[in-house]
Amino acid sequence: MTDLPATDLPAWASPGASAFDTKLGLELIELSAARVTGRAPVEGNTQPFGLWHGGASATLAETLASLGATMHAQPDRRAVGTELSISHIRSASTGWVHGCATAIHFGRGSAVYTVTLTDDDDRLLASARVTCRILG
Repeated sequence: MTDLPATDLPAWASPGASAFDTKLGLELIELSAARVTGRAPVEGNTQPFGLWHGGASATLAETLASLGATMHAQPDRRAVGTELSISHIRSASTGWVHGCATAIHFGRGSAVYTVTLTDDDDRLLASARVTCRILG
């Protein structure tokens, strides 16, 4: 496993590497196989009623876990999300959504993460579990 500060990101995880992550406004804060943290703005990621979109929660959770699993798979392999279960607890209408993906299993062919999403006041917005398959 390789741990890197988010200030020294590999090309595949750097800002702008993914059009979808760019659209989400994802900012990575910490990147390692064991733990990945990041955030995305509520603005631009809302449903028609002005609330943070549940799909944005799912995207943020799977992205953070997949990045951690890819760090685990380095240098010759990569990871993709294969299963996502998410519970939406509360909504947000302003500020940022902060995510923390924590590894709970590392295997040769898979990695599993729990992901918590919180608002700027550290209130729980969503809780997820993500399984990633290690490829290559």
